[in-house]
Amino acid sequence: MEEAGRVRKVLGLVLSGGTGERLGALSAERAVSALPFGGKYRVIDFALSNCCHSGLDLVGVLAQHAPASLNDHIGAGRSWDLDRRSGGIFILQPYQTRSHAGWYRGTADAITQNTDWISEQDPRLVLVLSGDHVYRMDYRALLDAHDRRGARVTVAVTPVPSSESARFGMVSHDGDGRVTAIEEKPRTTHATHANMGVYVFEWALLKEMLRVRPVDLVLDVLRPLLEAGERVNAHTFDGYWEDVGTVASYYRASLDLVRPHARLALHDPRWPILTRDEERMPALIREAASITDSLIANGCRIEGTVERSVLFAGVHVGAGAHVTDSVVFADTRIEPRARVDRSILDKYVRIGEGAIVGEEAGAPPEGIEWLAGLCVIGKDSWVPPGGRMQRPSQLGVGGRYEDFRDGVLPPGAQVKDRHWYEEIR
Repeated sequence: MEEAGRVRKVLGLVLSGGTGERLGALSAERAVSALPFGGKYRVIDFALSNCCHSGLDLVGVLAQHAPASLNDHIGAGRSWDLDRRSGGIFILQPYQTRSHAGWYRGTADAITQNTDWISEQDPRLVLVLSGDHVYRMDYRALLDAHDRRGARVTVAVTPVPSSESARFGMVSHDGDGRVTAIEEKPRTTHATHANMGVYVFEWALLKEMLRVRPVDLVLDVLRPLLEAGERVNAHTFDGYWEDVGTVASYYRASLDLVRPHARLALHDPRWPILTRDEERMPALIREAASITDSLIANGCRIEGTVERSVLFAGVHVGAGAHVTDSVVFADTRIEPRARVDRSILDKYVRIGEGAIVGEEAGAPPEGIEWLAGLCVIGKDSWVPPGGRMQRPSQLGVGGRYEDFRDGVLPPGAQVKDRHWYEEIR
């Protein structure tokens, strides 16, 4: 594609290094962008699928926190048509040289530490994306708007309710779409549009800004550009968009998928979400099973009742067991007559026979609002037969029966993660 005598070469950069502390045990051993979503996907699949469908053939993924799961999922990029000789996908992790060493200190520093690699690709535009957002977006419209307006930087924004503004960076802009201010998670604001974490930069400008080794892309790059009078434009996106970086937002986005009129239709053939698929047998639904308004992935075996829930591959729901309003990750086993309600269960969890997870109890103590009234169970945990986990509470990675006092984990409990090597000391 040529415009005004020059080729528009675009490099996509997906920021995937966040620790996801607001997700508790769910992000203890994985990056937020590697978090399972929608029964078969990972969160990063949305950004990568958008890149693929938008015609981007050169993408760098800036990874840091617990990258093994992310690396394994992306592989050579074949699922997104990015396994190619020219272009392709590159996973960029912190590295050590004689001149520098250290983790990425922030979003801008992650890009700074990869300046040499980016320069080798010789892009004119750099499209910076967040790897922990769920949305469908044609980036071509954003790129076209950037060039048409003659902007140096374009920020994608989306309208959000005033009650949600404290969760996001809020962007104010004038009638011509020129950004006038960016506020980070303000308690009160007149701005109506949230920063989506999607940016188009002229690489020459961004490279110059990175010379002083900034830490944060908004605070140390965008705000100084606004103060210097550079042309920073806002591009409004009116489609579905959700930041799933908290337990509450992840749960809400997941359960939205099974509502009668889902705002995000995963089955839309015009813009399919691409992923590395697992080879599993089809789901097996037994005669006594009952399934209502749920997503059931391949390899599941359902003998009990599932209502308004999302089940990933290989989940087994035993006879007489009930799963309601919950998200259950791959290869979790829910034994006969167990009950799971308003909960998120990670991989390889075992819920013992007759156990109750998500039991409603009295008023929860203060300080655990981040759990959003849910039960969260970390990977490789075991709830003992007949055990009761009352909400809201969290059982960390590797939780065991000894974490249940008299068979009960009370509301407000937050059991720390237990690692396999601790058992062999």
